Amino acid sequence: MTAVPAADATLRLLQHLSRTGPLPSAALAIALDLPRSTTYHLLTVLTEHGFVVHLPEEHRYGLGLSAFELGSAYSRQAPLARAARPVLARLVDHVGESAHLAVLHGRDVLYVVEERAAGRPSLVTDVGVRLPAHLTASGRAILALLPPAQVRALFPGRDAFVDRTGVGPRRLSELRAILTEVRRVGWASERGDVTAGFASVASVVRDHTGHPIAGLAVTFADGDVPDGLVRATQRAALELARRV
Repeated sequence: MTAVPAADATLRLLQHLSRTGPLPSAALAIALDLPRSTTYHLLTVLTEHGFVVHLPEEHRYGLGLSAFELGSAYSRQAPLARAARPVLARLVDHVGESAHLAVLHGRDVLYVVEERAAGRPSLVTDVGVRLPAHLTASGRAILALLPPAQVRALFPGRDAFVDRTGVGPRRLSELRAILTEVRRVGWASERGDVTAGFASVASVVRDHTGHPIAGLAVTFADGDVPDGLVRATQRAALELARRV
C-alpha cells in the first residue's frame, strides 16, 4: 500500500490515459478502481493544471498540453540528442543536405539536434529554436500519429494556426487533411511553409510503444524532392528509434 495514495492515483490516471486515449470519468473510475468522487476531483485538479483536457462534446477526458510538454521535456534530454547526432551526421554525409531533429513542445516543435551540410545556406532550424508544429515537416510527422482528440486539444481554434510565409493550414480541417496524407504515404513534407524557397521532408521517430517522440527532417532548396531523400530519411528515423 502506497504511503501517498493521492499521488499514486494521479499517476495511475495519467498513465492510463496515455495508453487508452480520452475516456469518460466513469470509465476511468472503474479501470483504476477509484471512487467516482475521487476520480472527479483528480480530473478537476489535473484539468486546472493543464495535464488533462475535458472534451465536452464527447463527455471524455484526455491528456492536456502540460502532459505533452512533460513528455517532450523527457524526450529532449541528452540521451536522445546523443543518440541522434551520429545518425544525422551520416544522413547529411549521404544526402548532402542539412538535417535536424525536433520534439513536440505544446503546439510547437523544439529543435534539439542540427547537422549542417557543407556549402548549404543557413536555416532557422537551429538548436533551441521553436517553430509552429503544423508548419514544419517534423511537426507534421509527429502530429500525424497522435489521436485526433489530442490534435484538436492542441489546435482548438483558428487562433492556434499562426503562419510565417502566408502558406500552410489555417484551420483544423486543413491540418487534418495534411495529417491524413502523411499517414497514407508514411512521411511528411512542407514547401515554403517555414522559409520561402526551402522545402523539407521528415519521418517520425517512435519509442518502443510506437508513440511518436521526435521528427527527423532534411531541408533542401525548394523544387523536386531529390532522388532517394525520403527513403534515406526514413532509414535514419528507424535507426534512431532502435537506438532510443
